[in-house]
Amino acid sequence: MTAAISADGIRQRYGDVQAVDGVSLTVEVGEFYGILGPNGAGKTTTLEILEGIRKPDEGRIELLGMAPWPRNAKLLPRIGVQFQASAFFNKLTARETIRTFASFYGVGPKRADAMLERVGLTESAGVMTDKMSGGQAQRLSIACALAHDPELVFLDEPTTGLDPQARRNLWDLLRDINAEGRTVVLTTHYLDEAEVLCDRVSVMDHGKVLRTGAPAALVREIDDTVRISVESGLLTVERVRDLLDATGAEIASVEDDGVSLAVSTRLPAPVLAVLAEQNALRGLEVRGATLEDVFLQLTGREYRA
Repeated sequence: MTAAISADGIRQRYGDVQAVDGVSLTVEVGEFYGILGPNGAGKTTTLEILEGIRKPDEGRIELLGMAPWPRNAKLLPRIGVQFQASAFFNKLTARETIRTFASFYGVGPKRADAMLERVGLTESAGVMTDKMSGGQAQRLSIACALAHDPELVFLDEPTTGLDPQARRNLWDLLRDINAEGRTVVLTTHYLDEAEVLCDRVSVMDHGKVLRTGAPAALVREIDDTVRISVESGLLTVERVRDLLDATGAEIASVEDDGVSLAVSTRLPAPVLAVLAEQNALRGLEVRGATLEDVFLQLTGREYRA
């Protein structure tokens, strides 16, 4: 089967800045693929190149088995693009806006109106775009990208600036879009978003892809331990070590920073049992490794969205 996207060795420079530096990746048909990294990592430039909007200085790209350059008229109706910042006509309503976008592809108003309903904007169809909330505007932007029923959809940080509830509502919509058989490529600087939505992610920094894989697999590869912490002062580090040694529990580390006492282990059950027996569960928190830990291991620095 032909991959939805194949990119090999793409590079893009702006003056002295190497924005994209030898990025290679493959996105399979039907996959929900994430490009993850902090602001300035090169995500948006990479996405613009993958979309065929920006021609790279170097590298090879295929979308749905076709080269996007020179501009391919057969390819354009098969892809949908939602930009990080969408500019709508302020004096048009949501309904007028999506009908305008749909008309560019020869799609009639019935299909356009159905897409408004699909993204939950039927009741806001008569609202001027400059009066819409951030979440409504993002939903309208996605509806415009889907109006012509594309099979490959690009989303550039679609939840940036939204409140937590609006973000989660949009996640449900994006899952549904992918579940309908579309290939979705998403850029995001939200680690939790990538973990929740994506089948695979490419972690980017300074224009390079550092690692690619399923979020859970990347986490296991970097760190498969569980961190169990309780309030400091309940037990000493030495006492915890003695108790756990007696059980034969496999412990990676025991630390006390004055705020919390933390035990890292691959087998949390014996640790939790010992803490419970000692009535030392106040402030209990159990945390596995996350994509933030992956980024820290790959770059040597903390993640900053």
